[in-house]
Amino acid sequence: MAGFGVIRTLVRDRDLRKKVLITIGLLLVFRLFASLPIPGANQEQLRLFFEQNQYLGLVNIFSGGALANFSLAMLGVGPYINATIILQLLTMIFPSFKQLYYEEGEAGRAKFNQYARYLTVALGLLQAFGLLNLLRANGIIGALGPLDTIRHITLVTAGSMFLMWIGELISEQKIGNGISLLIFAGIVTEIPLALRNNIATFDPSKIPMYLVFLGIALITLAGVVVINESERRIPVNYAKRVRGMKVYGGASSYLPLKVNQAGVIPIIFALSLLMLPSMIGQIFGASKNPALLNIAIQIQNITNNQLVYGLSYFVLVFAFTYFYTVITFEPHELANNLQKQGGFIPGIRPGDTTAQFLSKTLYRITFLGALFLAAIAVLPLAVQGITGVTSLSLGGTSLLIVVSVALETIRQLRAQLVMREYDTF
Repeated sequence: MAGFGVIRTLVRDRDLRKKVLITIGLLLVFRLFASLPIPGANQEQLRLFFEQNQYLGLVNIFSGGALANFSLAMLGVGPYINATIILQLLTMIFPSFKQLYYEEGEAGRAKFNQYARYLTVALGLLQAFGLLNLLRANGIIGALGPLDTIRHITLVTAGSMFLMWIGELISEQKIGNGISLLIFAGIVTEIPLALRNNIATFDPSKIPMYLVFLGIALITLAGVVVINESERRIPVNYAKRVRGMKVYGGASSYLPLKVNQAGVIPIIFALSLLMLPSMIGQIFGASKNPALLNIAIQIQNITNNQLVYGLSYFVLVFAFTYFYTVITFEPHELANNLQKQGGFIPGIRPGDTTAQFLSKTLYRITFLGALFLAAIAVLPLAVQGITGVTSLSLGGTSLLIVVSVALETIRQLRAQLVMREYDTF
C-alpha cells in the first residue's frame, strides 16, 4: 500500500486513528516521566561516569537517557527484560515452566507474564540498591541514611514498574510491542543531542573521515535491514484427509526460519557479562584496602585494552547467539505439531527425523546471524579505529533495535490496514 494510502486510511478510520494517538500519547508520557530527576546527584560527574562505562551506557540507552539524568525512570524497562530472559532460561531447566509457556496457550502465557511482573519487582529492588551503591562509591551522590536509601530504592523500582505498565498499555493497541517501542523512543530521542554535540565539535579537516563514517553508516543500515528480514523458507506439504464427503489438506506452505533468530538478546547477555569485571573493579577502586585497590587496578588495565575488549565481545556475542537460539527454538515441538496437522517436509520423514533436519538447518543459518550480530556489536570500536573520529559513535546495537522495532511496527500497522480493507470489502 502506498504511503499516501496509509495516511488516508489513518485519517479516515476512527478506531485506528485512536490507537495511533493513544500510542503517541503514552510515549510522550514516558518521555516526560524520564525527565523527572531525583535531587542529590552531581550531574557533571554523572555525565563523565557514563561516558567511561559502556555497560551503563547501554542501560542508559534502554532508559532513554533517564539513567544519566538520575531520573525516576533510571532503570527503564531493564528489570522487566531481565525477568523475561530469566524465566525463558528456566523453561530449559523446569518442565513445568516449559509446559506453561509453550503448551497452555494464552492462559499459560498470561500466567507466565504475571510471574515476570513479580520477578521484575524483585530485580528492580536489587538493581536499584546496587546502582545507588555504585553511584555513591564513585562520589556521584552523597551518603544516604537508611530512610533516604529506602525511599530512593522504592521510587526507582516504582518508576520501572510504571514504565512496564505503559509498555503493556501500548501493546494492547496492537500497533507494536510496547516495551520495544519504549526502547525505540529512548534511542531516537538521543539523536538530536548527539547531532548537536557533533556540530559543536565539527572539524573541517576531518571531512573525508566524516564521509567515510556516513558511508559505513548507510552500508550498516542496509545490512541490518537485509539480515533482519532474511529467512530460510522450508517447504511443507499437507496430506489429504477425507472425512465424510469433504477432503481436507492437500495444500502446500512453507516454514520460515529467520537468520537472526535471537534478535539483540545475545548482545545484552554478552555486554552484561563483559562489563561485570569493570563494575567490580570500580567498586573495589573506592575501597581503602590496598589489596582490593591492586585488584581494581589490574581489572581496569585489562578492561581498558580495546583489542582484548573487542575480541572478547565478538566471541561472547557469537557464542550467546547459538545459546539463545537453542533456548527459544523447539525443533521437536515443531516437528510434533507438523505431524499432528498432517504436514511433512518433502523428502524428510515426520517425527524425529524432521526435528533433526530443522535443528541442522537452523544451526547452519544461525552461523551467519551470529557472525552478523558479533560484527554489529564491535562496530563502534571498528568505526572509531578506521575514521579516528571519537566524537562520532555508530551504535550497532542501537541501530539494530531501531530498525527491528520500526519494521515490526510497520508490519503490525499494515496488518491492521489489511484487516480493515477486508471488513470494508
